[in-house]
Amino acid sequence: MASNMPSPEEKHLEAGAHAVSPPDSTASEACDAPIDPEAERKLVAKLDLIIFPVFFLIYMMAFLDRINISNASIQGLTAELELDVGSRFNVCLFAYYISYVLLEIPSNMIIKKVRPSLYISSLMFIWGIINMCMGFVHSYGALVALRILLGAFEAGVLPGIIYITSMYYKRHEYQKRMSFFFCSTVVAGAFGGLLAYAIAGLGREGMAAWRWIFIIEGAITSALAIVAAFVIIDWPEQTRYLSAEEKELLRRRMAADVGDVCRMDTLNKFAFGRIVRDYKIWLSALIYLGISVAGLSGTFFLPTILLEFKWTAQEAQVRTIPVYVLAAGMMLLGAWASDRLKHRFGFIFGGACFSTIGYGMLLAQEGKSRNYKFAAVFLVFGGAYMITPMALAWLQNNLSGHWKRAFGASAQVMIGNLGGIIGAFIFIKAERPYYKTGYGVALGMMWVGALAATALAALMWRENRKRERGQRDERLALPEEDRRNMGDWHPSFRFTL
Repeated sequence: MASNMPSPEEKHLEAGAHAVSPPDSTASEACDAPIDPEAERKLVAKLDLIIFPVFFLIYMMAFLDRINISNASIQGLTAELELDVGSRFNVCLFAYYISYVLLEIPSNMIIKKVRPSLYISSLMFIWGIINMCMGFVHSYGALVALRILLGAFEAGVLPGIIYITSMYYKRHEYQKRMSFFFCSTVVAGAFGGLLAYAIAGLGREGMAAWRWIFIIEGAITSALAIVAAFVIIDWPEQTRYLSAEEKELLRRRMAADVGDVCRMDTLNKFAFGRIVRDYKIWLSALIYLGISVAGLSGTFFLPTILLEFKWTAQEAQVRTIPVYVLAAGMMLLGAWASDRLKHRFGFIFGGACFSTIGYGMLLAQEGKSRNYKFAAVFLVFGGAYMITPMALAWLQNNLSGHWKRAFGASAQVMIGNLGGIIGAFIFIKAERPYYKTGYGVALGMMWVGALAATALAALMWRENRKRERGQRDERLALPEEDRRNMGDWHPSFRFTL
């Protein structure tokens, strides 16, 4: 048992902070020295310029290549390949997630062992080629097969980016950067509609306009992948962008945020047990699953939904743009306020309420005007998109250690993307134009996520109180090998609510 006199390793910081480095270490003494705020500011500004613009572009293309089937569907794809027979179009959406979900965790295990710049750019180049191939298909079966391949090569992108970026930023610097990054999805949605509108005039006999959507967007992706191989940042110890002094400053500032005693850099039996039994990972995955049904189903079917509002195909494509602009604004506003207040749960719950109003309006749309229905779509997207990146950042805020973050990011995204499978089948052709099943299921799943967030916040609040009272200090009596590999299980770690 720990003695009544606390050692330096046992000292607790205030809620939201972490322990200092272990005693009797030269590196720890250096870590205790004050960090020059100006040097830190310059380092963070440099990282912002290096890291997020390229990842923004990569994920924008990944998301665009995932959802461009929805733009192509109303430009002739559905008619030419007879996707309106039964649930063929829904199956095409579902096929992507078969491989996508299965390969996310293996991909994050691989990326820890290789250079991210080469790994992610290789995936990007291949999925761009696959997307181009969709422009040449002539059968439903070929389209399904290519969608499965597309999911396989896009699977490692999002969990990999979350994992890499979390190694460079403190917890309460992270949300606004993740939300900026996630704006790539709304830019992809808006750009996809605009590009589809422009491409509509390229259709020729034997080469319909929908084919050019896949060919042009896939070609852009593969070309950008070649450039990305030279500019994607690698792991902190590998990167050529930082000098030795900057790497040491990065190490010190990250140690000050999560604590050198709160590490998990060895994957052994003890660490594996801590990972698989961590309720934060599984509840966060449930949060992401719940809110993803709204976001992904909305993205897949937005052009179709707007078409049901009696706009032409071209008008529907253009009107997706303001919806995504509002979603981006909500995402950035929520991120700024969340980081400033160092709080996540209230925003997630509030975003769920925002979307609930929109879904309620859509479920009661019969006899209402087009403007009423269009306004409801803004509310749904505004709420869902504000909280999607927040759910991802919230989990990373509350995990510590390489292996914990690698598994946590991939498990959350893997389970969360089951929402894509659900979303692919809930908008039933026979129920148009009201889509009551689609809106009702999405609303129900949104509240599955909101209730999971409530449970997570309550459990972490209780755990913080126990640690403050010293009720977890017995863990410090574990063997040194395990004590130095606890990650966020260490009693000095405090959870962000």
